[in-house]
Amino acid sequence: MDTTDLVLAIFHHLLVFSLAGIIGAEFVLIRGDLSAATLKRLAGIDRHYGILAMSIIIVGIGRVVYGLKGWEFYVYNWVFWTKMAAFGIVGLLSIVPTMRFLSWNRQAGASPGFQVPAAELASVKTYVRAEAFIFLLIPIFAAAMARGYGY
Repeated sequence: MDTTDLVLAIFHHLLVFSLAGIIGAEFVLIRGDLSAATLKRLAGIDRHYGILAMSIIIVGIGRVVYGLKGWEFYVYNWVFWTKMAAFGIVGLLSIVPTMRFLSWNRQAGASPGFQVPAAELASVKTYVRAEAFIFLLIPIFAAAMARGYGY
């Protein structure tokens, strides 16, 4: 049981840090003019974003079910649910950038001279900034939870 908990915790943390890296990569890449190659890269990175987010959910469920603290610790912990709400908000905020990246990538493939409209780019930057800000709350809640707050 201890080993299972340890392995799940390690995978969970690695996945969360990887997701932070993905958000950071998107944040950096959506600056300035976006070439077709950059748009393709953004679409690929965003695909990994989705894969990582789903993996975090799956491993997180594994931690709740098979972890040492037991499912009761999580189910009755308001800090856990606040952390889940933050994760959900980050996921919802990611929908607009994902849709834009896919659309821009398709348009760039169909028209080599495609330029991302400035208003759309500004909107996506705002969403990614909001994602990054809310994402920062997740490790804060995780640290509080690990110390028994909310239970």
